[in-house]
Amino acid sequence: MSALALLAATAPTQPPGPITTEQITARMSTAIESLKFLRCTVNAQERVGNKINRARSIMKLTYTPLRIYIKTDKDVEVLWLAGQNGGDAWVYPASFPYVTLSLDPNGKLMRGNQHHTALQAGFGTISDLLRTSGLRQDNSYSRSFRYTGDTTLLGRSNYVLRSSFPQFRYVSYKAGKNETIGTVAERFGCGEYRIIVRNGLNIGEKIPEGKVLQVPNGYGRRTILCIDPKTYLPTLVQVEDDKGFYEKFEFFDVVPNQPIPLEEFSKDYKGYKL
Repeated sequence: MSALALLAATAPTQPPGPITTEQITARMSTAIESLKFLRCTVNAQERVGNKINRARSIMKLTYTPLRIYIKTDKDVEVLWLAGQNGGDAWVYPASFPYVTLSLDPNGKLMRGNQHHTALQAGFGTISDLLRTSGLRQDNSYSRSFRYTGDTTLLGRSNYVLRSSFPQFRYVSYKAGKNETIGTVAERFGCGEYRIIVRNGLNIGEKIPEGKVLQVPNGYGRRTILCIDPKTYLPTLVQVEDDKGFYEKFEFFDVVPNQPIPLEEFSKDYKGYKL
């Protein structure tokens, strides 16, 4: 399905009610920040080069401390536990050499051909879309979201927030002292992936002071965000940029704040191949 068709598929089914954009965004942010446990299934589509990469994953998370377990539809398994394994994730690749590896979640082997890291599993990236901060050079994108009505996803009503940001473009930015890809991404609220690709950078590379980068001035040109009015957690986010479709994430079977037994974050848990 084309990006335009996907956008049309989430068109509002009724005009906005008494709730406001500010109320929805504040409640969503609170719901995300209040998560202690999360189970969900995620369908991901990401534009990488000229292709759209698709993946379906089940995820389990605890937030204090942060523990993450992911299993993809290709039987790849990832387990990351705060303060363990030297900061690396345990990864079962479901392919040769069919042994569990220890990999840096921010490194090239895990991050290559993906917009986000395993450490951003769940809703971390989405909450950042609407966040404003003093470090941001321009908060126009985050402030461009508007509640435009409701839509039905999987038989349930959802609030729809839309961002129209036609001024999306790449701008020149001269790196400061001790600049990293992450700090540049934070300044512009654009995510790290397009900075890396557009500037031919290596993942994790330190940026020399004074280097001029081409950086997106926001996260997208058009963005749709659907939110469950019962949990105020996202069910869908879809982003277009200057090249068209950029990414889409759909969240299913979301179970927030139901305690997850600690043994499910163990390499030896039954059914895991880690």
